Amino acid sequence: MTRSPGFDGATGWLNTPGLTAEDLSGHVVLVQFWTFTCINWLRTLPYVRAWAERYREDGLVVVGAHTPEFWFEHDLDSIRRAVKEMRIDYPVAVDSDYAIWDAFANNYWPALYFIDREGVIRDEHFGEGRYEESERSIQQLLGVEQDLTAIVGEGIEAPADWEGLDSPETYLGRQRGERRSDGDPDSLRRNHWLLSGDWTIGEQGAVLNDAHGGIAFRFHARDLHLVLKPGETPVRFRVSLDDGPPGSAHGGDVDESGNGVASEPRLYQLIRQEGRIDDRTFEITFLEPGIEANVFTFG
Repeated sequence: MTRSPGFDGATGWLNTPGLTAEDLSGHVVLVQFWTFTCINWLRTLPYVRAWAERYREDGLVVVGAHTPEFWFEHDLDSIRRAVKEMRIDYPVAVDSDYAIWDAFANNYWPALYFIDREGVIRDEHFGEGRYEESERSIQQLLGVEQDLTAIVGEGIEAPADWEGLDSPETYLGRQRGERRSDGDPDSLRRNHWLLSGDWTIGEQGAVLNDAHGGIAFRFHARDLHLVLKPGETPVRFRVSLDDGPPGSAHGGDVDESGNGVASEPRLYQLIRQEGRIDDRTFEITFLEPGIEANVFTFG
């Protein structure tokens, strides 16, 4: 049996002054590792949020351990804003030094750890899915038996269209970047991308030096997201799909004409299609410099 290592390594707490082993004694604890730009975490959030509310009176304590992936996710104000915008009311341990991550020997965003009243880890799950089994694990540890919670994710939290998804997570920085092409958007193969304009490629992302630079990506998915970090001021952008405005295929952060603004570091939903999914060419042009683009994700 593996005991929970606890949260002594937290660099801060949100929604609580902090939780000690004494505070958690006698409670069932569900720990979820997350980071606020992660689409996989966002799609699990409706379930974790609902479980935290439904089983609180039965003795469940949900703890979100925020461990950053990108350099700007260390910023406490950005984490606090994400907690507020995503309606997270359960305790959040800020794990900017990876101490909690390492103590759990964790390797994934998101990850769930199910801890019994004696502090022993009884179950774990990595990634999306397995929601019914996870809720049954919670009920078993709490000693309750109820119908499962009816949950429907909406907007950015909606489940992926797995049948239509044939584009992988794609990083733009030197550290993990792949499938970058040269030439023009018309020559792109599926799941390849290219830059236009003056960019500096860093370890974790690409930073635009002059206005009107852009990125093109040939993709096959219902949804297209891009993690963006603006500079000191917001950056306007324009999105196109197969050389035209996205229209009804626009994402939540873009209007039908393809216009949007990156005003804070986060994941931006740029395309959400309806109907049949085919290979499409996505392009984004930034009207001001200073934006950092980190990773494309799909759904």
